[in-house]
Amino acid sequence: MKQRLATVWLGGCSGCHMSLLDMDERLLDLSDRVDLVYGPLTDIKTFPENVDITLVEGAVDNVDNEEKIRLIRERTKILVSLGDCAITGNVPSMRNQFTNDDVLQKAYVEQATQDKGIPKENVPTLLTHVRPIHSVVKVDFFIQGCPPPADVIHFALTELLEGRRPELVTTRFGK
Repeated sequence: MKQRLATVWLGGCSGCHMSLLDMDERLLDLSDRVDLVYGPLTDIKTFPENVDITLVEGAVDNVDNEEKIRLIRERTKILVSLGDCAITGNVPSMRNQFTNDDVLQKAYVEQATQDKGIPKENVPTLLTHVRPIHSVVKVDFFIQGCPPPADVIHFALTELLEGRRPELVTTRFGK
């Protein structure tokens, strides 16, 4: 029986998903072993229940992402922080030195070339500080890198699918 795999992209650049795609033909081998039940490559809008493995890229940077990661943790057996943004906050956390008002002013007013003004609708409420995933929920494994190499992602996924603990990934953090 195929295991249920999900991938999630929170606050980050999507480079980890690009690295995942760099597995090339090995993706076909993985497709024989998993059902991709959620991610940017699917059209599924609600995170499903009973997911075996979820790879999460990016930091928790807004209220929507905070709620989403809590739901993902509830519905996932093995949660993997994928990449440095998920593990440390990395680039998204560079805004932590500024107030949210300063960030929005810079992005939507000072740097805008048209339609200057902070939107009032369809913009998630920013958290005061960007946070790594493990500061919000328990994470089972960490795959480091910016982005992690495709070979490391493939190794970790293969080990997890075989029921083994991948030794090349970190397991030292957790809430």
